[in-house]
Amino acid sequence: MPLQPFDDAFLADLPYDPEVLLFDAIVELDPDGKRVVCQMPTDKPLPFTTSQRVHPVRHPRHVAGATMVHASGMLGFIHSYYLHGMRHAAGWIGYGTHLYQVVFRKLVPPGAPILATCREVRARRGATKHFVRYAFEFRHEGDVCYEGEQSAVWMKVGEGDPIGVDVPE
Repeated sequence: MPLQPFDDAFLADLPYDPEVLLFDAIVELDPDGKRVVCQMPTDKPLPFTTSQRVHPVRHPRHVAGATMVHASGMLGFIHSYYLHGMRHAAGWIGYGTHLYQVVFRKLVPPGAPILATCREVRARRGATKHFVRYAFEFRHEGDVCYEGEQSAVWMKVGEGDPIGVDVPE
């Protein structure tokens, strides 16, 4: 699949401003494999990365870990939107609940893009609430730079409904 930029409908549905989407294109949508792959440019300003106090030896500029954790949440939103048709405008919202065995494998200097994969590991789906566990693998120049599993709760809420995030153990 050639790179597919995000369309205006998707960008309008984001629960964050598009400037913190952090991805510029979809590389692959694999409904059968429950997987999405997106491209994350690293040659433009990124949250936390731009605020680093850089030292060429002790603290070289790199894509901050907090940026990658946020990117994983955005990738979960992309997954729910494109593979499950869950729309924020229709009341669906997701919140991260657990980070499992998250590992930062290498420092990523700004420059080449990261290819980020999100795969659904398992899910419990109800009419208005889903609990989903995802596996993430981010690669930079062919090497794994970030990996882990994370969970999120997705809820369909109406106007005036309180949001209660009850997280299963």
